[in-house]
Amino acid sequence: MKNFALIGAAGYIAPRHMKAIKETDNNLSVAYDINDSVGIIDSISPNSEFFTEFERFQEHAWRLKRSKITELDYISVCSPNHLHHSHIAAGLRLGCDVICEKPLVPTLEVLNELRTVEEETGKRVYNILQLRHHKAILDLKKEVDAAPKGKKFDVDLTYITSRGKWYLESWKGDPRKSFGVATNIGVHFFDMLHFIFGNLEKNELHYSDELKAAGYLEYEKARVPWFLSIDANDLPESVVGKQTTFRSISANGKQIEFSSGFTELHTISYQEILAGRGFGIDDAEHCIRTVENIRDGNTVNAIDGYCHPFLTKFL
Repeated sequence: MKNFALIGAAGYIAPRHMKAIKETDNNLSVAYDINDSVGIIDSISPNSEFFTEFERFQEHAWRLKRSKITELDYISVCSPNHLHHSHIAAGLRLGCDVICEKPLVPTLEVLNELRTVEEETGKRVYNILQLRHHKAILDLKKEVDAAPKGKKFDVDLTYITSRGKWYLESWKGDPRKSFGVATNIGVHFFDMLHFIFGNLEKNELHYSDELKAAGYLEYEKARVPWFLSIDANDLPESVVGKQTTFRSISANGKQIEFSSGFTELHTISYQEILAGRGFGIDDAEHCIRTVENIRDGNTVNAIDGYCHPFLTKFL
């Protein structure tokens, strides 16, 4: 049994990490968050210590190191995006391997800094890239890998996840903290595209504001117009009033259904990490480069055939 700490225990994604720790028969020893709305712990790990001040959490972690029985093995990071780097580095320096949500860090420069801290401490960073474990994604990858050399798939990526007015008032609505819509809700899709279709050859940004972004990515084996949004007004008429999220990926006109099967992917990710098969810094590098270039790039006019169909109403 391994001992875990959790940083960011009050966030949306934290319960999936708590569940994964429990379902892999490990122990959530201690959790930290500046907010105290963490009652979910009672149903998963009621004996865990909890702190709302990082200094007290860190001091407790140091005390745990005095015994082989209590010392922490892993720290899971679910804090806001802009804090990932500092929390990962703190975990590594506590002598723990670290499991972190996406985006791992915002830029390649910061990623290289984490490489340095790994070297200094001898510990590892693992990124949750859960879509790589989804059966529908793995099936599509097999199909693409078996395709004739030089074949490019025509792919359409659309993801609309409605968010209320609270979103822009939270850290997620602050681009200095979330790094914008394309990074915050798009990074795992961009990782998935790289995983399936190979290295990125072209990256164009066609539209970007605080609620949505769109562009064009070309990989070794795919051409991908993409559209991401948190605005309910962008939902297709076919789903309005029925659902608040619209997720669609098609490849050569064939719809890839992966709306289900998400709930167990964090547990699978933990199982792979604990077995020594987790995704590390090198695996995360490609999608970090992609979102960094999207943030830093200027918008360009979309060429016919490369423009996402949802974008026409804004241009």
